[in-house]
Amino acid sequence: MPLANVERTRFWRDRSFRDMECLTASFLTHEYAPHAHDTFSIGAIESGSQIATMKGRREETGPGDLYLIDPGVVHDGHPGGEGYRYRMIYPDTKLFVDILEDVSGKAFNATPSFPRELPHDPQMASDFHAAHRALESGAGALESEEGMFRVLAALFSRYGSAIVVPVDTRERTAVGRAHDYLIDNFDTDIGLEELAEVTGLSRAHLIRAFRKEYHITPHAFLTDKRVREARKLLRAGWTPADVAVRCGFADQAHFTRHFKARTGTTPAQYRAG
Repeated sequence: MPLANVERTRFWRDRSFRDMECLTASFLTHEYAPHAHDTFSIGAIESGSQIATMKGRREETGPGDLYLIDPGVVHDGHPGGEGYRYRMIYPDTKLFVDILEDVSGKAFNATPSFPRELPHDPQMASDFHAAHRALESGAGALESEEGMFRVLAALFSRYGSAIVVPVDTRERTAVGRAHDYLIDNFDTDIGLEELAEVTGLSRAHLIRAFRKEYHITPHAFLTDKRVREARKLLRAGWTPADVAVRCGFADQAHFTRHFKARTGTTPAQYRAG
């Protein structure tokens, strides 16, 4: 299928899958800023190519390539060549576990994960596109639910792993303290000197160590945290203007710019989806 000559996005939430977020988009110039999701990011490219960086690796993906990104994994993305069209879903961990338990008939007492973020699998990509189109078209409930159930279960069977999370006994390192401080105070105007005092590191050392640990700068992490919180408020019906203030953005224009850079949609589109 040829690419459209304009950028288009459609965002919606699917009630059959506990309001799972869904996206279909064509991007010619739009570039995603480094960001992470509280959910899995699962999808595939229909045409064109995208260049993405995650975990310090830069790769170009195209038709037949899958996106299997765990929650919390920082990634970006921009068009390769003349752009790309792709389809994505964002199931939370509980939904994913529910699906795996439904399919297997057994309790899943671990955390699902995908060790390979960008496998090449044309057949699975084709199956995903078909299931995604069924959701988008509003096909009969049984048809659309069965298709996506089968695809998600098959993706995990082929590429997933189960992580048994041990009791956290990790001593809070300097960058760990910075990470937690940013999360706890995302709605305030945090300065670099303030953050350095929390960690006991110099400002330059803090930026270097934080980027090494989380593949993102403290400022980019803070902005991404604000966007993730904004998504929750928009889903709850808050107006973009009120969300901008609540989440610590300078103004609504500032908020809109950063929100679209990380989600591909405007706050208004996201709220209405």
